[in-house]
Amino acid sequence: MVAHKFYSKWRGTHECSYVPQNRQRSYLVFATCLAAVLSLGGCATTTTGLEEESLAGENHPAVDFQIKEDRLYQIGYRLGVSNARYCDRKQPTLGLMIHDARAYADADDVRSVLGLSGDIGIQSVAKGSPAHLAGLKQNDILLAIDGVEIDQIGDPGKPAWYRATALRQLIDQSALDGIVSLTWRSAEGVLLVDDIDAVDSCASVFELISGDDGAAADGTRVLVGENFPGFAYAEDEFAAILAHEMAHNLLGHIPFLKQLGNGEGRARNSERDADRLMPWLLTNAGYEPEAAIRMMRLYGPRHGGGLLRRRTHDGWDERVVMISEEVERLQSLSGGEISAPLDWRMHFEPMLEMQ
Repeated sequence: MVAHKFYSKWRGTHECSYVPQNRQRSYLVFATCLAAVLSLGGCATTTTGLEEESLAGENHPAVDFQIKEDRLYQIGYRLGVSNARYCDRKQPTLGLMIHDARAYADADDVRSVLGLSGDIGIQSVAKGSPAHLAGLKQNDILLAIDGVEIDQIGDPGKPAWYRATALRQLIDQSALDGIVSLTWRSAEGVLLVDDIDAVDSCASVFELISGDDGAAADGTRVLVGENFPGFAYAEDEFAAILAHEMAHNLLGHIPFLKQLGNGEGRARNSERDADRLMPWLLTNAGYEPEAAIRMMRLYGPRHGGGLLRRRTHDGWDERVVMISEEVERLQSLSGGEISAPLDWRMHFEPMLEMQ
C-alpha cells in the first residue's frame, strides 16, 4: 500500500479486545463506503463532558473508541458532502456508520457497556445527514435493509467481521438508486422503518485504526490511529488534518506516485498541494480556512521532525507560509471575505504536474 503520512509513524495494527477484529479495522458504514476522521495536553479542544473523560482514558475502551470514531465520522462526512460537487469521484451516503458487536473479542461486554439490544449497532450518525433527519441515533439497532433481515445477511462460515462488510456492501448498492429502506429499533425499544434518501459525497472513506498514532491516505481511505495527537485539537484544526489527507485522495496523488515514484520533487509537490487545498476544503465545509494555519502552528513544532523530518515535506514554518498565501488567494477570489462554495476544481492550481 502506498500511503501519504501526516508526520507520524504508521506501524499497522495490533490485537485489541474492543475493536472489531478484521485486522483491527473498525468497519464504518458511511452508508456507502464514504464518510468519513484526534490527545496531547496543552492544545485547545472543543470536547466536553464524556468526551473529555474519554480522551483522558477514563472510560471503558469501547466507549473511548466510539467517541473517537464518532468524531472522525462527523468531520469526515461534513468534508465529503460539502465538497462533493467538485469531486471527480463521488459516492452516495446516508450519513450512517454501523458496527457489529459480534466482531469484538467480548461481544457481551460491548453490548452491555454501549446499551445495545442487538448486534448491529449504530456507531455514528452525522448531524444534518439523511439518517439523522430520519431519526436514527447512536446505539440504535439496525434490523433490516430494504426488507432483508440482518440475520439473513452474511455467511456463517466467514469470520465474525465479515457480516459488517456484507451489510456495508448491501447499503452501498442500494444507495446507488438514491433511496435505502432501513428498519431499526431505537434505544428506547421503538420499532421504526423509513425510506432514507442518499446524498453525494466525495469518495474518500475515513477509518479509525486501533493501537496506532498516525494519519495517512492510501488513495481511497483516510486512516487515522486512535492515538493520533490531533484528536486533542479544536474541531476545525482536526478537520484541517483530515482535509490534508483527503486532498491526497481527491487529487489522485497515491496512484500517480505509485506508478512514477516519489522522485524529481513529485512527493514534495504532492504534499504542498495537499496543504494548499486544505483551506478550500475547510471553507466549503463551513470551517474557517485559517484553521489550516493554526493547525500547522500547533502540530509542526511538536511533530514536524525538525532536521529529521521526511524529505518529502517542507519545514512546518515553510508550510505555514504556503498555506497563508493560499488563504490570501481565496480572499482575493472572494472579494476580501471568504465564503462557500469555492470551486477549487476550477481555481486551484496544483504544483504537481500529473500529465
